[in-house]
Amino acid sequence: MIETPTADKTVQMARLVRESFAAVETKAEELSQYFYGALFSASPDVRALFPINMATQRNRLLRALVYVVQMVDRPEELTTFLSQLGRDHRKFDVLGRHYDAVGVALIATLKRFLKDGWTPEVEGAWVTAYGIISKIMREAADKEIGPAWWKATVIEHRLASRDVAVIRVRTDQALPYRAGGYVSVEVPQRPRMWRYLSPATAPNADGTMEFHVHAVRGGWVSRTIVNHTRFGDVWRLGPSLGALSVHHTESRPLLMIGGGTGVAPLLALLDEMSRWKNNPPVHLFFGGQRPEDLYALDQLRELTITCPWLTVTPVTEEGAIAGGDRGTLATAVTQRGAWKERDVYVAGSPPMIRATIAKLLAAGTDLARIKYDPFTLD
Repeated sequence: MIETPTADKTVQMARLVRESFAAVETKAEELSQYFYGALFSASPDVRALFPINMATQRNRLLRALVYVVQMVDRPEELTTFLSQLGRDHRKFDVLGRHYDAVGVALIATLKRFLKDGWTPEVEGAWVTAYGIISKIMREAADKEIGPAWWKATVIEHRLASRDVAVIRVRTDQALPYRAGGYVSVEVPQRPRMWRYLSPATAPNADGTMEFHVHAVRGGWVSRTIVNHTRFGDVWRLGPSLGALSVHHTESRPLLMIGGGTGVAPLLALLDEMSRWKNNPPVHLFFGGQRPEDLYALDQLRELTITCPWLTVTPVTEEGAIAGGDRGTLATAVTQRGAWKERDVYVAGSPPMIRATIAKLLAAGTDLARIKYDPFTLD
């Protein structure tokens, strides 16, 4: 049985976990490769749960570790994240022994790379931390009674720009999700290569969902979705994840910052808010490298006509656009101040999210007011 550590022990555990992880973080690729090698050697049957191409999976492991390490002493946030992850992992048919195998491989990997830094105290901290992680995930999975995944049929596929596709699907049964969240997606052309996508529409009665996908250079799945999705394709969707949401009683003004297809979850939030009678002021900055990258700008501008509480500012790094700003999103937003009176929602690629949050904090924005899902995009 894993016991929850006391407050003092939690602080010590968090310190040891963070310090030891920082010592090996620069060897991320080697660490990930060794971890999966150790996992598959000790438990060969686990290999069947993963895709043939492991490049993205190795990156995902590191990002998950970084995120968990950041939250190790913030139990409420950590529990929410891990509970969602545990429910999502049901689609892989993960068993209790798989969690045990992952724990053994993780400890073996850290021990190898930390070398002399692997002390009994550090080992105890990681064993305790992983015990808490796996316990939360297992319990959440065991309590879930809904489907592990849903079937969704493609009913529309169109190119919104040269490398962005808009895909609409209809699920075979209601998939409960919240506007601003994301789901894992598996397409028939790339089995077992699940990717996270954010619906660009709020839940509706007809079971349709819209996704915006950017064909990433070298992206096995994204390029396939953009270029090879066909009407009638059947996707598999995992359960809803994420923490971005706006409550209908919200009274604080909002600042939304969306980079590229990262605007999708923000569009879903705006779609939901457009159905409410009263809304606080919302200022949305929509950014891209070039004007043609702002594929959803016309849609956003049309929304401002029926939603007087919404202001939209386009931002481009190269080339000018009418009524827009030039530069990075982070610069365009922060040159107007710290936005201290607003709750801030940030969505986009991981580098864009990091750069924007760093600029906001430097400008004086309260971290507690910034909302983002750092684990959404691959």
